Amino acid sequence: MTTPHSSAAPAARLLHHQVDGPLSGAPLLLGPSLGTALSVWDGQTAALARDHRVVRWDLPGHGGTPGGLLPAGSGIAELAREVLRLADALGIERFAYAGISLGGAVGTWLAVHHPDRITSLALVCSSARFGEPRTWHERAALVRAEGTGPVARTAAARWFTADFADSPAARAVLADLHEVDPHAYASLCEALAAYDLRGELGGITAPTLVVAGRDDPATPVAHARELADAIPGATLVELPGASHLANVERPAPVGAALLNHFAALPDDASRHTAGLAVRRAVLGDAHVDRAVARTTPFTAVFQDFITRYAWGEVWTRPGLDHRTRRCLTLTALVARGHHEELAMHLRAALVSGDLTPEDVREVLLQAAVYCGVPAANAAFAAADRILAEITHPAEEK
Repeated sequence: MTTPHSSAAPAARLLHHQVDGPLSGAPLLLGPSLGTALSVWDGQTAALARDHRVVRWDLPGHGGTPGGLLPAGSGIAELAREVLRLADALGIERFAYAGISLGGAVGTWLAVHHPDRITSLALVCSSARFGEPRTWHERAALVRAEGTGPVARTAAARWFTADFADSPAARAVLADLHEVDPHAYASLCEALAAYDLRGELGGITAPTLVVAGRDDPATPVAHARELADAIPGATLVELPGASHLANVERPAPVGAALLNHFAALPDDASRHTAGLAVRRAVLGDAHVDRAVARTTPFTAVFQDFITRYAWGEVWTRPGLDHRTRRCLTLTALVARGHHEELAMHLRAALVSGDLTPEDVREVLLQAAVYCGVPAANAAFAAADRILAEITHPAEEK
């Protein structure tokens, strides 16, 4: 097992950055969103750094990068060239890249204009055009006049769902916004105002993953679908219960999607790692922890098998999102009468929020037509019982 290591920027004129993972690992650069520091990737770095040389970097005026790194009037192209300078300084010729929002715009520009440098691309809550330029110019003027305080006061509603906005993880990310250099922030707003790659997405050749939060008001799902539809062969993953910083709010499913997309080698170890992450994202940590704790020398081979095969090869495939796979799984379990497995998947789908009670009802009605009324009758009874348990958990005795 390799030991993660860190490095500070070797030169003042480079973007401040941190490196984790083995030096021999496949390079993976992670770009942050406007108003956040490189720590915004904390929820995914450890898992990604097992097999990758992960390089996280700070935007100008954010974290450890000086606000004056880029001259006034610089756009996304100039920022992307700074990312290439950083890669060159680290001896990295070709690399995979993932970026959130503005960080995703940098990756998109690189994939369009320097396809020889990008091996694989992931765009998290990003866009090919971030709304009307006027809005960004107004925000730039506000921040130059009053600092980042006004945007910090409204950031929680843009970045997180209401249920998550007061969590420790959300508060930590929001605190970073107060430390951002206002003039650098304003310049980046103006860079976003000028950014529009909608007409160039068809030229991207890197395998691309697009991740969207269904509750994202900053880059709505329609923006992600535009990216996925225009980039040849792109895969789209939509996450329920996630807003603009989906990787902070839903770290496990975002991490699982990235692990699968950036998997360096399709060997058993990487399948098991990706499979375990997806298994936790779908069934929940508590269930997986119980299953692992119950593993015996006799059942260990089976646990390894289902983690690699069911979760690491099938559930991680990019062709269907997890919500669709949940619906298909429920239907198959109804048809075969696997009531214990059905109850487990019903509970996991409802607790995670991937499926609502209304979604489950429609799936079971469909199953009644094609799998038979008696099978659906048992399934409705199981779902009704689980809904009651979730809504009104039994009091502890």
